Amino acid sequence: AATARRLAKDGFEVVCAARRRERIEALAQEVSGRAVVCDVTSAQDVAALADAVGPRLELLVNNAGGAIGLEPVAEADLDDWRTMFETNVLGVVAVTKSLLPALLAADGSGQVVVLGSTAGQTAYEGGGGYVAAKFAVRSVVDMLRLELVDQPVRICEVAPGMVRSEGFSLTRFRGDEKRAEAVYAGVAEPLTSEDVADCIAWIASRPAHVNIDRLTVRPRAQAANHKVHRET
Repeated sequence: AATARRLAKDGFEVVCAARRRERIEALAQEVSGRAVVCDVTSAQDVAALADAVGPRLELLVNNAGGAIGLEPVAEADLDDWRTMFETNVLGVVAVTKSLLPALLAADGSGQVVVLGSTAGQTAYEGGGGYVAAKFAVRSVVDMLRLELVDQPVRICEVAPGMVRSEGFSLTRFRGDEKRAEAVYAGVAEPLTSEDVADCIAWIASRPAHVNIDRLTVRPRAQAANHKVHRET
């Protein structure tokens, strides 16, 4: 939502795609964009998204993702792992594959921005399936850049660290608000969704010959995934 607002402000016509009809239609109306109800794990929904976008697309922001649980690998819930891989990895591949023709038709201005994570750069205890999925996302981005080097499209990744967004930690802890809030306890200023949207907008505004391969962004209080300064 923050990215849609920022890109609309910067002059983009935004096609807003998400699973919840009421919320995505409200957002699209707010930014004078278009709403498409889409679950990235559904081939039918992804095909409908491509039809709605049309023959030309300048910017694709692959934002769908999420983490579930903190169990170690030895105690992995394989259904949770499948859900994370289907959304974080296969969703990125499906949407990019479906919209690539429209991106290539954008007269050299086509660009893909994938929301990765610092979890895809360094493993951390409790990361489990999310770390594995985000490492796979990073690999997909790198492979796309190699495979499309002779094509007029740029491939970029934004890898945020700690972001205090609406639902990330709440989803991870299956709705447990107390555990979700504890993630940010004592951290003076975690990143916000608007901070990440600002990074995406900056990448999108670079000249067509400039590719930002990967942008890693963390709050000042986070030196690494396992190293966060918390005020007592």
